[in-house]
Amino acid sequence: MSAPSNPFDNEEGVFLVLSNLEQQQSLWPEFVPVPMGWHIIFGPDSRTSCTEYIERQWSDLRPLSLREHARSSAS
Repeated sequence: MSAPSNPFDNEEGVFLVLSNLEQQQSLWPEFVPVPMGWHIIFGPDSRTSCTEYIERQWSDLRPLSLREHARSSAS
């Protein structure tokens, strides 16, 4: 079986979970440099473990600024 052409789809790859200042998360192949503005919050680990981490930890997909705006508007 050949490796997928998109490294994000590689079930056998080693991944990281990244987060940005808006607390958005991203699955990221370990061998790809971490983009500016993002930092590692989990991994390196399997794609499955990283995906499960994101599913457990990132329950509100809205950016932090939008969540804060919604909270202040509700007050």
